[in-house]
Amino acid sequence: MNRRAFLTATAIAGLAGSFGLPSLAKADTLDDIKKRGKLLVAIDLGSPPFGMADAQMQPTGSDVESARLLAAHLGVPLEIVQVTSPNRVPFLLTGKADIVMASFSVNEERKKVIDFSDAYGVIQIVVAAPKGAAIKTVEDLAGKRIGTTRGSTNDKEVTAQVKNAEIVRYDDDATLITALVSGQVDVMGSSPQVMAAVNQRRPNDPFETKLVLKTNPYAIGLRKGEDKLRVALNEWIAQDLANGKLREIYLKYNGVPLPQTLPATN
Repeated sequence: MNRRAFLTATAIAGLAGSFGLPSLAKADTLDDIKKRGKLLVAIDLGSPPFGMADAQMQPTGSDVESARLLAAHLGVPLEIVQVTSPNRVPFLLTGKADIVMASFSVNEERKKVIDFSDAYGVIQIVVAAPKGAAIKTVEDLAGKRIGTTRGSTNDKEVTAQVKNAEIVRYDDDATLITALVSGQVDVMGSSPQVMAAVNQRRPNDPFETKLVLKTNPYAIGLRKGEDKLRVALNEWIAQDLANGKLREIYLKYNGVPLPQTLPATN
């Protein structure tokens, strides 16, 4: 385990001990949501097209619209709890949010400390660069500077697969996009969605996918032991995938359709 991963795991373990997760696990968050009359959803608003601000500086994006759809399904208003990639799990574990909907890729490390719903989307981890960059294999990245988002699954996968390169980490996708547009880094390890956001701002020298490192499902994160809530979330996901509402949102913001069958998360 590298130093960053060790520190992250240690921090999560510390949170689990400090905040008494066994008592949290005994809670019934679904009942709490109904009694409170509000759904608290952690969303990263610096991660287009999943979460971002529109021209009127209002929250928008596929996760924002999906969260609104879920809140309506539960019959309560939505309150967005703004997070970044590194603090999604801590905000959930400390009770600052009921659930996390923030392009939250499912992986084994996270499943040790939290639970996930069924998948409601997928996200690829790609290496992208301008057309002229000669990158055909991971070995071709040696000596290059690669931008990624700190604490994200993208960061973890790039760190694991790419050797002998300088990995430059930014605190959120919005800052990464700015760095790529301004030429601070000329290779990215992130998602096709981030690449599309970059290309909107540099149309004369767009990035293109050079390598696909991994394809991950993303899902709703919730605290362990919340079986009643997880059942309710899975019922909503199945319903709104079948009726096309979640698929319409994904296509609207990602520009590509969801696969007909999504990968399992559990």
